[in-house]
Amino acid sequence: MMERLIKRFLEYVSVETTSSFESKTFPSTNTQLGLARILKAEMESIGLKEVVLDDYGYVLGTLPSNIESDIPVIGFIAHMDTSPDMSGKEIKPS
Repeated sequence: MMERLIKRFLEYVSVETTSSFESKTFPSTNTQLGLARILKAEMESIGLKEVVLDDYGYVLGTLPSNIESDIPVIGFIAHMDTSPDMSGKEIKPS
């Protein structure tokens, strides 16, 4: 399990997602959509429901409850880009 988790993480950080200060679009570069597509596929493969990748590069999904009790909902939010000041291009994690 841990090896699979590490493999996924290393794959994610290998994707070039440097943003552009000059861009007027969202996401600011097309390469950022590459990671979004990977995350969407991963979310679907592990059983999340209602997985969508919108035009702005946001990836959303729902993990259905596995219990009958009415419990609070939690959300996780993160950004996928790296700053142009510290490019993530050609990163070779190990």
